[in-house]
Amino acid sequence: MEQSIISHIRIILAGTTHPGNIGAAARAMKTMGLRNLYLVVPKVFPSAEATARAAGADDILENAVLCDSLFDAVRDCTLVFGTSARERSISWPVVEPGEAAEQAIACASGSENTAFVFGRESIGLTNEELNACNRIISIPCNPDFSSLNLASAVQVICYELRKSMQTSEPASSRNEDYQPVTTEEMALFYEHLERTLVDIEFLDPDKPRRLMRRLRRLFNRAELDRNEYNILRGILSAVQQLSGRKEK
Repeated sequence: MEQSIISHIRIILAGTTHPGNIGAAARAMKTMGLRNLYLVVPKVFPSAEATARAAGADDILENAVLCDSLFDAVRDCTLVFGTSARERSISWPVVEPGEAAEQAIACASGSENTAFVFGRESIGLTNEELNACNRIISIPCNPDFSSLNLASAVQVICYELRKSMQTSEPASSRNEDYQPVTTEEMALFYEHLERTLVDIEFLDPDKPRRLMRRLRRLFNRAELDRNEYNILRGILSAVQQLSGRKEK
């Protein structure tokens, strides 16, 4: 059971600058039994420094999946956690590591792919990358010195995941009829939503402000199921058709 759950959990490092951090993150993963490492446009990889810092977790590095964008890394995921220490102008749903681990294990036990995303050492995740996340993880730190090393942050999350698997019997949080919607499908929904809002002149494409980011936050938080997703896409299509007829 544990191996099946682990196969649906991935650790994603986005834009990592220092290859040693990749190796150290791989070591952190292996000590806790995790094995799925995704790398989004790392500055240097493969690297002898990464291998040296992995200290025996070479297999994690050898099997790492290289991606051209964060979207490519999470397109088949249904639950994505981003890590961030910075305050954002638009707040995102925030959970602590233990709560995030429990939610991830519950989803993974239902064969849903779940991801934990770690950003660049200097600036973390971009706002665009946060758009792909359902929740933000905040690791409690000393407020006077809250700069946590990338590999250390990975270690904290991996520890919480392992503890969650060992302290309780994992069970899916979804009912039997629940059909998940992937990140890729949600991206199509957001494109459809934005086109519709432009069509009905609710959104000015030249002055978008933060409307779409707020709507992404709303629907990412909702975690739509398949029926809800299809209903919303149907509503958008109907609105577009009606708008087209009125223009004529």
